[in-house]
Amino acid sequence: MPRALGRRFFTRDVLVVAPALLGCTVSHAGVTVRLTEVEAYGGQGSDPGSHAFRGPSPRTAPMFDVGGTAYVYFTYGMHWCLNLVTGPAGRAGAVLLRAGEVVEGHDLAAVRRPGVRPRDWCRGPARLTTTLAVDGSVSGLDLCSEGAAVVIRPPGRGTEPLVVRSGPRVGVSGPGGEAASYPWRFWAEGEPTVSPYRPAKPRV
Repeated sequence: MPRALGRRFFTRDVLVVAPALLGCTVSHAGVTVRLTEVEAYGGQGSDPGSHAFRGPSPRTAPMFDVGGTAYVYFTYGMHWCLNLVTGPAGRAGAVLLRAGEVVEGHDLAAVRRPGVRPRDWCRGPARLTTTLAVDGSVSGLDLCSEGAAVVIRPPGRGTEPLVVRSGPRVGVSGPGGEAASYPWRFWAEGEPTVSPYRPAKPRV
């Protein structure tokens, strides 16, 4: 089994880290998921679609920590979303884990996602966190520390390289949703677990 990814991997620019995470695995609470889709989000003043755009707040404080920190937020009053912080402390960047394939812990995944076909267990950020049993208690944790609850590993030796595609982020409205300026969603071509693209609804 490959060693967990270290600090040097995460302290790079978010647009370098995001596509590099495809094919990596994330493990928590007995389930391991191979990542097939992610989205990059920039820092203060640089990315209108990012939670960090207007600076730190109690909610977004983990985004301003050093790369390798977990940032988990609650959305729509019912869903958790897991992000991996990138770059040096204070810059604020994070990669949203959007989708993946369960490669270990299938029995547990089936219990957490009853009545759902395996392809769809992690086909979307909220589904991914449900399958991994990740919630807000993970936010702010240093994932590069020994014994971290969430472990990120690189692809195993001999793994075939993925064909990476990019496009606009899902559900981001306004300037941050412009396909030309922010093609910051990355996915592995041909992977059935990649979530369907849905543009943001225009604000009224």
